[in-house]
Amino acid sequence: MSYAILMSSSNDIDSFYIKGLFSYELFGQTLWITTSHVCILIVMLLLILFAVIANRKLKNATEVPDTFQNIIEILIEKLDGVVEGSMGKHAPRFRNWMLTLFFFIFVSNISGLLGLRPPTADYGTTFALALVTFCMIRFNEVKHNSPGAIWKDKCSPLPPWLPIWLPINLVSDLAVPISLSLRLFANVLSGTVIMALVYGLLGKIALAWPSVLHIYFDLFSGAIQTYVFAMLTMTYVAQAIGDDE
Repeated sequence: MSYAILMSSSNDIDSFYIKGLFSYELFGQTLWITTSHVCILIVMLLLILFAVIANRKLKNATEVPDTFQNIIEILIEKLDGVVEGSMGKHAPRFRNWMLTLFFFIFVSNISGLLGLRPPTADYGTTFALALVTFCMIRFNEVKHNSPGAIWKDKCSPLPPWLPIWLPINLVSDLAVPISLSLRLFANVLSGTVIMALVYGLLGKIALAWPSVLHIYFDLFSGAIQTYVFAMLTMTYVAQAIGDDE
């Protein structure tokens, strides 16, 4: 089976599970390096390599761009347009993070095409990304709004002197990282599980035709989930900033 990195070469249906590779002791605790850590490292190295090559290419850009330069410029231009369209005048401050988030999630989602187990099929990865988004939301909410405005928003739609909706709004805020992480995790994991079952149950019969499933689960679904996560992140942060500045 060649679908996921470090999956057993035998056709075990449970090969989509996260596996521990080796352990080490730290402050009396046993910590494990798993397949998810290795796949995240590989994705990061690929992104760093691409960034270095793209940076050098743009520094030596020619008046008549070649194919690679065209691809880079189109990608950055389109993604910048999405960030600016969602965050308006605040886009320059968040552009670098949003582009990094977009590329990391997208490459992670489609890494099954490279023989990796998608890092975003691990809830630890998606929850960490969602926690970063949650911290950005709360930080910008406090930074750009007065305590009175925040209290009024938490009590909405009732007047601030009648905080009946306060607990509900707080629960809604706390649910943001959970909903963000579970949506991405569940969609990527489902594709990983289905493809592992296809290869595990059909074995040598599954030669060429599963490529159609890869196109859907890895490319199409991966791109959609990347867009949804990025758009929700930008929307939540923009709402937290409000009409400041």
